[in-house]
Amino acid sequence: MIDLDEAISAIRFGYGLHPAQSAPATPEGLLAELSGPDPALPAPAPDLDQRLALRVEIYSLRRERRKAKDEKKVDAISRKLKELNNDLGDLTDADAKRLFSNAVHAPAPFRERLVHFWTDHFTVAANNRIIETGVQEMIDSRIRPNVNGNFRDMLIGVTQHPEMLIYLNQANAAGPNSPAGKSRKRGLNENLAREIMELHTLGVGGPYTQADVREFAELLTGLASGRDGFTFNARMAEPGAEQVLGKRYGSDKPAKLRDVEQALGDLALHPQTATHLASKLLVHFIGAPADPELVERMARAYLDADGALVPMYRVMLEDERSWRLPLQKAKTPFEFIVSALRAMDGIVPDVAQARAKDVRRTLRLPMERMGQPLLRPNGPDGWGEAPETWITPSGLAERIDWISELTQGYARDVDPRAFIEQTLGPVASPLLERAVAGSETRHEGVALVLASPEFNRR
Repeated sequence: MIDLDEAISAIRFGYGLHPAQSAPATPEGLLAELSGPDPALPAPAPDLDQRLALRVEIYSLRRERRKAKDEKKVDAISRKLKELNNDLGDLTDADAKRLFSNAVHAPAPFRERLVHFWTDHFTVAANNRIIETGVQEMIDSRIRPNVNGNFRDMLIGVTQHPEMLIYLNQANAAGPNSPAGKSRKRGLNENLAREIMELHTLGVGGPYTQADVREFAELLTGLASGRDGFTFNARMAEPGAEQVLGKRYGSDKPAKLRDVEQALGDLALHPQTATHLASKLLVHFIGAPADPELVERMARAYLDADGALVPMYRVMLEDERSWRLPLQKAKTPFEFIVSALRAMDGIVPDVAQARAKDVRRTLRLPMERMGQPLLRPNGPDGWGEAPETWITPSGLAERIDWISELTQGYARDVDPRAFIEQTLGPVASPLLERAVAGSETRHEGVALVLASPEFNRR
């Protein structure tokens, strides 16, 4: 029998109950998942250098094709581009399969949930396959290693990642008085500075002004992305010192990377950043509105630990509200699909062994139809947290269609009464239990469980 604490732990802080795994039923058990190296990523993905080399070659060939006048040369370049685009497609398909597989088979589901929480916090929308390859690498190299570490390290790492610099138009920004800026080929861009303050650290309505944003944008000039990835380009950096939130960074000499990192470190440890992060974690895992007293305790733990994240998680997990019903959140399409596959592990084909085209057809496309294209939120503020974002007539219809295909194909011999116990345990309502017991066929009973409000909440 599954007790209530185990069910809440698996559903609220993981990706749902799994027939072959027991969920930690205590805060210490969940925190233990954060110790040691990340157990995900059984096979290393191609590193950033390989991804950048593929990207550079594609961009170079596109430019060459635009300039080419000989028809045979254009055809030859087009054939080569087709090969490279196929390679790109294989890479993104493999990355997507790993994303799903890591979540479905997660030996440390709370850790995996945190990976996706921080990925959304530092949103880079993968609006094409070229960008997607970089986003996946950013998750593996800058997010995963830091979910149990210090927020400052994660903030600096993500800010310096080529995908973030490209996404927020920082890669080609230059200080107005820098050598590059004086040539008038490049100018200042405030996007990255604004989003770091508004979304990544202080939050909307934080204690910053437009002057702070502009000064911070000038300080960030020099952060660039080249053929080999991140670089600090002194020719693009605004000379002189900048003042951000009342503190001076740099000197009369051209800016240095350490000045940027110092400002990011100070933002990471600002009290308003602590409050913003604590509130976001509570809204994501437990629901809105975030209790001000609990936010304050989490923020204080974070600041007392010099920006370490685990002490903040601990305060959240040790609060009794983390282990109390009702489940207020709605599963996103990704969470819904992953939790369904976890519940049916051993019944449905293993996603880790699936062909790329099957992952696209049975997981990525349905997820997109449910309203959440993989790694492509509408803006830098990420996916919505409100239940009504995901529980819509069209979204529910797509979930039901996906459930119907899944259960008709694989659940005809599954006992729905045993399935509801192992999938929801004490979270299942008596009404749902009666409906499942009275279903006409076994697969319809399983479908009722997966379509139920209880299963679609977390």
